[in-house]
Amino acid sequence: MSRDSTALLTVRDAAERLGVTPRTLKYYEERGLVTPARSEGRYRLYDEQDLEQFGRILRLRALGFSLHGITEMLKRPLETVGDGRRRYSLESLQQIADALEQQIGTLDARITDVRRELKEAQTVRAELANDLDYVKRRLAGEPSETLIDERLALTRRRKEAAQAHDALAHANDSRTATTNARSGNHARSKTGAPRKARKSADGDDGGDAA
Repeated sequence: MSRDSTALLTVRDAAERLGVTPRTLKYYEERGLVTPARSEGRYRLYDEQDLEQFGRILRLRALGFSLHGITEMLKRPLETVGDGRRRYSLESLQQIADALEQQIGTLDARITDVRRELKEAQTVRAELANDLDYVKRRLAGEPSETLIDERLALTRRRKEAAQAHDALAHANDSRTATTNARSGNHARSKTGAPRKARKSADGDDGGDAA
């Protein structure tokens, strides 16, 4: 224990000073936001710097900031401004913004991966449910010929539906391409007329000058 023991508080005393429960202080410690000293008996001991850190955390939480955001904020010091208040500098705010944007980008990538995995899992589940239905119906005594005919018919309908979907998508793509081409031709025809008029005018001016 390297801190001055006369200035250290137990978790219960520190919680009482801050107006929170000991469990709250332990929770923030578990999140790595505060690292108190330890006594020889491994009891938590807090100094004034720890209490100030807890105070910042509690104020930021009261303002609705997330623990992830608070973690980034605590990495940057507060600076005293002209009115005597302590605030973040613009440089610190930019660093916090960059860190939060990076976290959001990482989470967006994870969300995309999870959605893809969920879609794949739902597909596999549907296939397994179909297989299970066949087996249960066979166990119930239904003839395999009837069930196989149903599965073949279902497979055929799914294939036809997929082909119809692909054909519709192709038709939509063709219409979009045609519309874009017509729009391009229309735009060129509108911009081409003024250029031709300017060329004629330039010729007239040249003739008058000659």
